[in-house]
Amino acid sequence: MAPVLVGTAGWSLPREMQERFPPGESHLARYAQVFPAVEINSTFHRPHRGSTFERWSEIVPRGFRFSLKLPKAITHEHRLAGTRGLVEEFLGQIAPLGEAAACLLVQLPPSLELDLRVARPFLLDLRERFAGDIALEPRHASWFEPQAGQWLAESNVARVAADPPRAANGFEPTGDPGVAYFRLHGSPRMYYSSYDDAFLEALATRLQALAQRGVRCWCIFDNTTLGAGTGNALAVMERLRR
Repeated sequence: MAPVLVGTAGWSLPREMQERFPPGESHLARYAQVFPAVEINSTFHRPHRGSTFERWSEIVPRGFRFSLKLPKAITHEHRLAGTRGLVEEFLGQIAPLGEAAACLLVQLPPSLELDLRVARPFLLDLRERFAGDIALEPRHASWFEPQAGQWLAESNVARVAADPPRAANGFEPTGDPGVAYFRLHGSPRMYYSSYDDAFLEALATRLQALAQRGVRCWCIFDNTTLGAGTGNALAVMERLRR
């Protein structure tokens, strides 16, 4: 049975749900006693000091896992081209997390088409430098063609299964056969809407089936603007325990 890593984008605890988390010295400490993983989006916007990552690693229990979004300088400003130095700098920053830095999230701008002349060397270099999971969230239609999924599988890079999906098969994990990365942004209103019970039940069943096949699953709720993601993540955890 492979692990199912359920969490949210960030570890903010909505006031109405704080009683469901044990006491702790910080929100991260409380969050990490309930959830096995978290997605860090702040690394997309700005660099962090090594001491910040070191502090985080000391707060969370052993076995807790971080997924970290690559900086926008790499994905949006340079659009993956000529970024070897930037990637090396980022990996150096997160090094204090050690094995807790278990996944890199590569979110691409909607306008970035699949260009193997750029994407192939970038992802191969990233794969060589980073031993954990790599989850790619493309948002241009060209990345959802069957040949793109095959190429990502050969590169051991997982394509994010995102909701709402960007293409007909956008909510299907593909690429790396050993990893599935679900990002739930909220629907119908992205970042705000909560998912209903039927959706969460189906999602939990899907995660369990993948894990039973040996697929390591990430399930990250990004509908956190009004706190819906925390409740949705707790509901999925409860269903998985059953």
